[in-house]
Amino acid sequence: MPDYDAILFDNDGVLVEPPADATLRRAAESAFRAVGVQSPAEEHLADVLRGVTPESLRAVCGAYDLNPDEFWTARDRHASEAQRGEFREGTRARYDDVAALADLDHDFGIVSSNQHATIEFILDHCEFRDLFGTHYGREMGVESLDKKKPNPHYLDRALADLGADSALYVGDSESDVVAAHRAGLDSAFVRRDHCEGVELSVEPTYEVRDLWGITEIADGRSRR
Repeated sequence: MPDYDAILFDNDGVLVEPPADATLRRAAESAFRAVGVQSPAEEHLADVLRGVTPESLRAVCGAYDLNPDEFWTARDRHASEAQRGEFREGTRARYDDVAALADLDHDFGIVSSNQHATIEFILDHCEFRDLFGTHYGREMGVESLDKKKPNPHYLDRALADLGADSALYVGDSESDVVAAHRAGLDSAFVRRDHCEGVELSVEPTYEVRDLWGITEIADGRSRR
């Protein structure tokens, strides 16, 4: 059983509830309006909600003759503002099992594909600031799309910040598992309700139901 120097966590769906599709849709509609598109096609709205790549963004922007960087900056800004509203209104919250981390004597970090500004807000709103030694989200710009998971760019930066030689990365998506393995890390897939039926094409090092399962891994009580 590895003795990890640090444990890194994805944020949405792992530490806090994921954003609602309706919230991200409203934010995308606002972003289109901000750049002069009043009635975007349904498929283009869907294309910019989750899992956006530089290629898919260029395709969407090409349909409306938009500048990709201008539109994506607007999309990120509106998405971040909308997500902050979810927390302020009480429709989104931290998971109760974050309390499990108090039982662990490890350095912790956050590596998310959400906007860095959103992560900064969540750190304060959910009182995470003292718990995590480092944190990364994406910058608000189209260039950040090349750096998000499964690219291990931000994982590598978090490991360097913590001075960790070995770490476990905890996520709730296939891209989290792939990013961990590309960074040379073990992975733990948290199968919460929102990803109950997800089928992975890559095998995580561990699979758990909640963050209490992470304490079992860190304590050597869980098998691969």
